[in-house]
Amino acid sequence: MSHAARRLPHIDALKALAAQVIVLHHLVSYGPIARAAHEALPLLAGFMHQYGRMAVQVFLVVGGYLSARGLSPRGRSLQAAVPELLWRRYLRLTLPFLAALALTLGTSGFVASSWPELVPADISIGQLFAHALLLHDVLGYEALTVGAWYVAIDLQLFAALVGLLWLARRGWRHPSRLIVGPVLVAGAVLASAFVFNRQPGLDAFAPYFFVSYGLGALVHWLGLWRFRRAGLVLVAAAMAAALWLDWRDRLALALATALWLSWAEARQAAGRPLIPAAWAPALARAATPSYALFLLHFPVLLLTNALLAGLPEAGPASGLVLLAATWLLANCLAVPFHRWVEAPAARFDPRAWLPGLRTA
Repeated sequence: MSHAARRLPHIDALKALAAQVIVLHHLVSYGPIARAAHEALPLLAGFMHQYGRMAVQVFLVVGGYLSARGLSPRGRSLQAAVPELLWRRYLRLTLPFLAALALTLGTSGFVASSWPELVPADISIGQLFAHALLLHDVLGYEALTVGAWYVAIDLQLFAALVGLLWLARRGWRHPSRLIVGPVLVAGAVLASAFVFNRQPGLDAFAPYFFVSYGLGALVHWLGLWRFRRAGLVLVAAAMAAALWLDWRDRLALALATALWLSWAEARQAAGRPLIPAAWAPALARAATPSYALFLLHFPVLLLTNALLAGLPEAGPASGLVLLAATWLLANCLAVPFHRWVEAPAARFDPRAWLPGLRTA
């Protein structure tokens, strides 16, 4: 099956839309460009600043769905070795992240004189090492770029899902073990929704976000079950109870995303796709560099903010022009970054460089 044939247009639509919303949220949240946007378009900029960050929940649900689909295709138990899965995920996330972080730090030094408010005053070796290990929030270091927390949480969530599926494979020697994994994930989703997600102090750890990630994974498994609708009703009822106990906008959005994803999946399986086939190539092109866009837009924003800060008597109109230019330039640069940095990182295999590992 070709790569194009494996793509899911409704997933591409979610990824492309969420990535653009997050970029726009950051554009109206940092520096002179943000101040110009709030002055020129106060309602729209205020809305994007307040609620745009919630688009991360879409990525969490989609990430859980795709991870479960890859780790447990057709509902089978975990097959691959856990260390290799975690190592490959780490490389896939971290190598592009560190490349973008290097660009951000280089840009920060370049614009420090004109826009010092977002430039780190002092960077320690420990802080850099913590970022390389994706442990900066856990160890209490200040993030050196926006979105660094998400990269770290993504790895934690993937590791948690792999661990639960590993327990299902190793802990139960019984034919029903094929359903033990989804049951364990459902239990973790409930624990997150009713306990951990209600503790803001835990937002540097996977249990806080696992409800969103796990909902995506459950959508995949429920799509393979003949009682899919009954399962969705149970999931929706449990999340409604959690929201009744403690309303959270992010959890409501995660639930809505999961239900929409399940509906789109059912239509796709029935041969009535929600997204017309003619749109699929454009959506694929927009969604493919979404992670690259997420990583790369902040150094671009640093440069354009420094440019605006250096313009004499620049008004809101100049700020809006540079906002649009920042958005366009970030989207354009994300394509080569994905092709030359992110994609090679996903294929990188250290065993090719270390004969001892290759032999082992």
